[in-house]
Amino acid sequence: METMFGFAAVGMVTLFSVFAALALQGLLMKLAFQLMQPATANRRAVVARAPIERGTQMVAQVYARATR
Repeated sequence: METMFGFAAVGMVTLFSVFAALALQGLLMKLAFQLMQPATANRRAVVARAPIERGTQMVAQVYARATR
């Protein structure tokens, strides 16, 4: 009987530790995404690429005219 209580205690402690680890992992994942969010909101990179995109459009238009 005492052995059964010991196994039950080990099982309950194991389940508790699994749920605690999952909760901690979820909190750390949310923290990581919040810390990464300002890096994805950088609008200067889009402005810096605008001339390259315009140049690509111009090359595509010239190529389209040449292949007709």
